[in-house]
Amino acid sequence: MQVDNPKIVTVEEARAERDKLVAQGKKLVFTNGCFDILHRGHVTYLTFARNQGDALVVGVNTDASVRANKGPDRPINSEQDRAFVLGSLRAVDFVVLFGDDEPKDIIAKILPQVLVKGRDWAHYVSGREVVETNGGTVVLADMVEGRSTTSTIQRILEVYGKEGAARE
Repeated sequence: MQVDNPKIVTVEEARAERDKLVAQGKKLVFTNGCFDILHRGHVTYLTFARNQGDALVVGVNTDASVRANKGPDRPINSEQDRAFVLGSLRAVDFVVLFGDDEPKDIIAKILPQVLVKGRDWAHYVSGREVVETNGGTVVLADMVEGRSTTSTIQRILEVYGKEGAARE
């Protein structure tokens, strides 16, 4: 399925945008995640990330990498749908899909000046060494309490149950 959103770009296109920003004395910010069921916590987080620089690239895990990380029942929404929705947000300038377990390789190719991760990842930020070695910074974002895809799915199952959710 072809996604028709000009914000969805290749890694090479994201790197070219980074190079344009650097030439203008501006900063590219990178963050990543599954962003399966978009919720308030995601939007707050992405707005925070965007405010750390001049443009934001969001790396989105492919369906296969989400299944590898979250289990066979995830993602709920396809990679194309997740990328399209994220690309529709004002805070997001570019979306790049990636299939690795970690974003380290994509970060090394794009070379953002700022890397943002949620504070819940403070123990390990994939790509930290790449960004810091190249003079960039890592910023940890506070999370919105009680807002997560897992809690959203759990709430749906509590209200509708597996059978009720399937009846829609």
